[in-house]
Amino acid sequence: MELDFETCRKAATSRDSRFDGVFVTAVKSTKIYCRPSCPAIVPRAENVRFLPTAAAAQREGFRACLRCRPDAAPGSPDWDVRGDVVGRAMRLIADGVVDRDGVPGLAGRLGYTERHLHRMLTAEVGAGPLALARAQRAQTARVLIETTGIGLAEIAFAAGFGSVRQFNDTVREIYGRTPSQLRTRRGRPEEGEDCDDGIVSVRLPFRAPLHAESLLTFLAHRAVSGIDSVEEDGYHRNLRLPHGTGRAVLRPAHGHVAATLRLADVRDLAPAVARCRRLFDLDADPVAVDAVLGADPALAPMVLKEEGVRVPRATDGFEIAVRAVVGQQISVAAARTVLRKLIAADAGLFPTAEELLELPDEAFAMPEARRRTLRGLAAAVAAGELDLDGGGDREETVARLKALPGIGDWTAQYTAMRALGDPDAFLPTDLGVLRGARAAGLPDTPKTLAAHAERWRPWRSYAAIRLWRMQ
Repeated sequence: MELDFETCRKAATSRDSRFDGVFVTAVKSTKIYCRPSCPAIVPRAENVRFLPTAAAAQREGFRACLRCRPDAAPGSPDWDVRGDVVGRAMRLIADGVVDRDGVPGLAGRLGYTERHLHRMLTAEVGAGPLALARAQRAQTARVLIETTGIGLAEIAFAAGFGSVRQFNDTVREIYGRTPSQLRTRRGRPEEGEDCDDGIVSVRLPFRAPLHAESLLTFLAHRAVSGIDSVEEDGYHRNLRLPHGTGRAVLRPAHGHVAATLRLADVRDLAPAVARCRRLFDLDADPVAVDAVLGADPALAPMVLKEEGVRVPRATDGFEIAVRAVVGQQISVAAARTVLRKLIAADAGLFPTAEELLELPDEAFAMPEARRRTLRGLAAAVAAGELDLDGGGDREETVARLKALPGIGDWTAQYTAMRALGDPDAFLPTDLGVLRGARAAGLPDTPKTLAAHAERWRPWRSYAAIRLWRMQ
């Protein structure tokens, strides 16, 4: 990743929080690295280096600043947007794939050799997959140390470390303090206190602005009883995680989303955080998005009125694809009723592809053709032919979706928008999008709207969300 020294220097000098997660400032004299918005005194130019990731800084012997917490900054919008192998790798590492399946498992998901993947990541982000995973383990450990009373030895294995010694050495190297000192410094509970219920509270930072109302309204309108809901205290969501189940309550606050996570297994903290961030699109760069959309006179008024509108994404890509198939040519309310029947036999969790294949025909309250489409989708996912959780190539995945009987362009693009996180998916045939276009004074036929939407690239997904809000 190319970092222009002067641009980074200006961002760090002005403490511009928009660059948090884009790079870190490594101070050679103190061997500490910070986020660009750190309130500490800005060091002299000759004493700083700018590196693309916390892992790159740690790899070169720098310790994390305990004041600005650079390891907890929002993820880079580059990895959020990019659909290439490096972007896909960064998303999978954040979801804990290296901790669960090792580097061979990550490389296999991406279709590259381990050596080639290491070269690409090192060239782009300054660290290989093991170093990136290690940085994430350290950050997960710090959160558990400072926010829970879980025993330190248990935290070591919950964060993904192979031994207590490795845990102690890594925490000391990255934070300049032992795990015990970190816990004492933050004044958290003693070991064994408040840790029986598996509840962890964390802050999920984002780049301002964030239009929380649009997120919650979208999710509330599509909530399925038993799986998710919007309540007074925020958005509630059941989670299926690698080591067990979980439940998240997400409440937008000033500068962050407050997340309360109830986990059956605390090893799932990192993937739970990654999936909640993905769901609320917290790694986006709303200023860049709004600059492009706001340049269109037809969209400018709504951009000025509602800054920072995000694309509600997914915690489960397969679920989104099923929702898209079920929602074809029926109302959102009718789709919710059908979806509720699919989960009736499961305790608040959406069925996996394998579980859906085992459901009896009477569980599918829909025409036979659509039932066959769902079974075909589930079979492709169960066989590993479709990766709907961020590891697959976007264009290839869309093509494979459209090759399945009963799945057309609308379903594939909706899945790409929400499950794959494609910022440039578009649905010109969607009735809601067309009604919103008409209300905004835009061309309101699929062909003319698609042609007009070319000026919104690469943010057409965000334009679709705004047009839905206009209808």
